[in-house]
Amino acid sequence: MKNTTLCYIENNGRYLMLHRTKKEKDQSKGKWLGIGGKFEDKESPEECLLREVFEETGLILLSYRLRGIITFVSDIYETEYMFLYTSDNYEGDLVLEEDNSLTPIINGQKKPCNEGTLKWIKIDEIMNLNLWEGDKVFLDRLKKDDDFFTLKLCYRGDSLISIK
Repeated sequence: MKNTTLCYIENNGRYLMLHRTKKEKDQSKGKWLGIGGKFEDKESPEECLLREVFEETGLILLSYRLRGIITFVSDIYETEYMFLYTSDNYEGDLVLEEDNSLTPIINGQKKPCNEGTLKWIKIDEIMNLNLWEGDKVFLDRLKKDDDFFTLKLCYRGDSLISIK
């Protein structure tokens, strides 16, 4: 079983999204996700969140909110508990490139994300991206519901088969 964090960083009605394209062995290759990743040994959810956001974007979250805990169950992937966050308060710089992708600036230097391509996507357009089906479920909850929630998403292969 693995523990992960995922954060949707908001700015002007857009979420910072990561198009997972760079790792060969990536169960999310080709998908668009928020920002996050796996816990390291002895990390709390908040420590994982802050480290992963900085590593992937160069941004330092100044405030964030735990919105939910999602359990992923699959017949081919390891069971996962994901701590879902949102944030709209951060510091740091992202440089807009000619292709509308973003490159983090860390210690005054461009440092491309080693996971894929970063882009600001209008929240109303996110459902048009190549997302996991379960991600659409909790993204919809983020838009509609201000309360903390939990979900259990069950997959057969890459197909969502139940939501609890």
